[in-house]
Amino acid sequence: MKFTIVGAGSSYTPELLDEMGARKDSLPVKDIVLYDINEERLEIMTGFCRRFAKQLGLNVSISSTTDLEKALYGADFVDTQIRVGGNRQRVKDEKIPLKYGLIGQETTGAGGMMKAFRTIPVMLNVARKMEELSPNGWIINYTNPTGLVTEAVTKNTKANIAGFCSGGIFPKMWAKSSMGIDYDRVQYDYVGLNHMNFISNITIDGRPIAKEEFTKLANADGSVKTEINELFGVLTSPYLQYYYQTGEKVQSLREAKQTRGEFVQELEKEVYAAYADENNFEKPAALAKRGGGGYSEVAMNFVNAVYNNVDTEMVVNVPNQGAIRFLPDDAVVEIPCLVNKRGMKPLHVAHVPEMCWGLIAAVKNYEQLAVDAAVEGSITKMKWALMAHPLVREYDLVEKLVPELLEANKEFLPQFRLK
Repeated sequence: MKFTIVGAGSSYTPELLDEMGARKDSLPVKDIVLYDINEERLEIMTGFCRRFAKQLGLNVSISSTTDLEKALYGADFVDTQIRVGGNRQRVKDEKIPLKYGLIGQETTGAGGMMKAFRTIPVMLNVARKMEELSPNGWIINYTNPTGLVTEAVTKNTKANIAGFCSGGIFPKMWAKSSMGIDYDRVQYDYVGLNHMNFISNITIDGRPIAKEEFTKLANADGSVKTEINELFGVLTSPYLQYYYQTGEKVQSLREAKQTRGEFVQELEKEVYAAYADENNFEKPAALAKRGGGGYSEVAMNFVNAVYNNVDTEMVVNVPNQGAIRFLPDDAVVEIPCLVNKRGMKPLHVAHVPEMCWGLIAAVKNYEQLAVDAAVEGSITKMKWALMAHPLVREYDLVEKLVPELLEANKEFLPQFRLK
């Protein structure tokens, strides 16, 4: 098996090796290719990964390259985890909307849209090269915003892509952390979009959870107020804090000493200093502060399902194809799928909690307009998308935001032909 990591300079890369080490008997990875455009980070990560693989007992060849075609050629699986413009642009995504009293965040709102605009052309290039160089290979996408990236790729290429987020296993993680319950004992219905999802009909060992167990799950993350989850009777994505507690979140973001992006920039200096230490064979302790836990486990669950043809139910970002009846068939949604060597088959969603219909539809409307704007380089559709977004909406704000956002990102937006 050839496993390529695009964006291998990411501090998350060793998590994938850790999961490969745990599965080395069932997943015979022989070649790991690390690709990145940042040569310094790539060199440091390659050295650490070789030491770490040895520590894990992984008998693999680890090579690195800045040649994308070489990295993709013949790859069975390509994990994509890029950040176009780096955390420097992320900080702009966070700060510019805040100037106008809007949520500044890397995957949702106006900032999330700009991340999509920078990322989609690069990911379309990766997908088109996959069509040519590895037509049977799979892109495992963790590049955010993964729902918009996956929709752009599925609509504009024939590349095989599975869009993932660790949110699909959050309820299992919360059950383990709050009650010590193993993952396989927890089941639930899951529906929505990436970072816009709702979890209902939760069971433990097949029985409906008790009220006090639900409260423990609702408290385990704490991003969305427990009272909101209890009012709905369903668990909500942590990102719904920005929709249901908007004023409070804007205030806290404005009062914060630094944005999350600024914090991550400082943290990565510490993490990379540890990676660069030639005597270090272990993941840095500081990595735990980075967030994003669970993503490598989900990625390798997918690899196992496809490579070993094991029927596996997983939450994936896929074209709707009738699963959620009030959304278009080509709209990418985040829902349970049956995964095996044939790929992914969306499972019909029998029940969508009624209190979330409107929000899901509105955000999907924004997402589809944003994907079109990103692909076409259309400022008009960019404005339509922001007008459709529940966290923006106001015309006067859109007219002020658009020129500032475009100016701040112009070096990464060739499709808009900005001067």
